[in-house]
Amino acid sequence: MLTFQQVTKKYSNGRVALDNVSFHIDEGEFVFLVGSSGAGKSTAIRLIIRQETPTSGDILFEGIKVNKLKGDKLARYRRDIGIVFQDFKLLSARTVAENVAFVLEVSGKPYSFIKKAVDYILDLVGLSDKRNAFPATLSGGEQQRVAIARAIVTEPKMLIADEPTGNLDRSNAWDIIQLFNKINNWGTTVVIATHDTEIVDSLNKRVIRFENGRLVRDNVGGYHF
Repeated sequence: MLTFQQVTKKYSNGRVALDNVSFHIDEGEFVFLVGSSGAGKSTAIRLIIRQETPTSGDILFEGIKVNKLKGDKLARYRRDIGIVFQDFKLLSARTVAENVAFVLEVSGKPYSFIKKAVDYILDLVGLSDKRNAFPATLSGGEQQRVAIARAIVTEPKMLIADEPTGNLDRSNAWDIIQLFNKINNWGTTVVIATHDTEIVDSLNKRVIRFENGRLVRDNVGGYHF
């Protein structure tokens, strides 16, 4: 599904964030990207979501070079991936339901479809009773659930998360990871960048580890194995 082919990312200040990185993620996999701060995992996420492009090498999604996409083709690609951030990035002036509906509205879906989809997704993430609440009134765990609902309401093929539990306490962090696991069990490919050793150890999924921009490990196991 997703392939990095000898990808290097070098910034104008000379820093090499990724150095000749290659890996492949199959459809339906659950993968953790790990490493210390500055190791390269967040850069990999930004390249996947096309927030940035590589200095050299290619990133392919279902055989299409993501780094070469423009215009409508880039927009279609971005509809195939859901994105969840550490700081939620919710619209403060919109309710929970309106935040989730927003991505469907901008893609031109009819109101009847949007209402059914939002109702279904909010029930799925356990927030039906919060549909009319505003983000500021929610806990951190609830805000992250809204962000996940917004990311999956378009039924993406891949769900990407960058430090999704970084602002949460242990209980909420574990609940959020279990939600990601449930989404993966339905067939969605899940890729999570994290430095949370406890969560990685608990799930025993595939781990891709970066150090100083290089891929140094790719296997199933705990954070340090």
